[in-house]
Amino acid sequence: MAAQAAEWTTVRVATEGAYEPWNTTLPSGEIAGFEPELLKDLCARLKLDCPLQAQNWDGMIAGLNAGKFDMLMDAIVITPERQAIVDFSSPYASTQAVFVSAAPSAELQAQSQSVIKLSGDKTQDAAAIEQLRAMVKGKTIGIQSGTAYTDFINQNFGDVARVQVYTKSGEHMMDLNAGRIDFAFDDVTFFSSALASPENQGIKMAGPTLGGPIWGPGEALAFRKRDTALKEQFNGALAAALADGTVKRLSEKWFKADITPSP
Repeated sequence: MAAQAAEWTTVRVATEGAYEPWNTTLPSGEIAGFEPELLKDLCARLKLDCPLQAQNWDGMIAGLNAGKFDMLMDAIVITPERQAIVDFSSPYASTQAVFVSAAPSAELQAQSQSVIKLSGDKTQDAAAIEQLRAMVKGKTIGIQSGTAYTDFINQNFGDVARVQVYTKSGEHMMDLNAGRIDFAFDDVTFFSSALASPENQGIKMAGPTLGGPIWGPGEALAFRKRDTALKEQFNGALAAALADGTVKRLSEKWFKADITPSP
């Protein structure tokens, strides 16, 4: 593969294929969702062939840096820790997170309609975190490994609740339904889709929705550090897709909400 983006004709892209509605694998084997549709649009603008392949999240960044893929697109939140090992495009989405539970109280369900903005500063966030700690004390929380939310749960709730880690988000939904865990924590957009499925009928959002700077600038494409020119080409395509409303249209199609990042 040539070093300069202008010389690339094929860009191999990895996604989880199991994080609906961002990306999901259909019975046919095709990967569908918000990100595959956006990827198709971006690559058409750049006149690139972008084969998309499913990859478990745990090995995704290592696979990128080992040359197994050329780009990652998997609702990856920009964090300082990740920026140390990969480069990110400008964000194409910005979302919030929330707890869900099987048959939570009406009060907890109502609280999910409110948004608390967390700064990431422990002193500023203390009151909001303490409210959540009281909610989950003595309970079991399910969380996917290696996400922007994993450290948040371990650091803030690991001493008052049992934390169960899963390889895929769908696994904590199964255990919620089976009564093996009390809460799961993940992206609002993931839960909005998952809770619409008949098998998750009893599961509801519980407690306030959490947003703000604590989650970083938003979700973005990830690249190897050396592929700066390729990153800049995709930045240009993303800027055009945001400006002409393509990202907003796809966001509203898949999430029923506009999750485009703030300017």
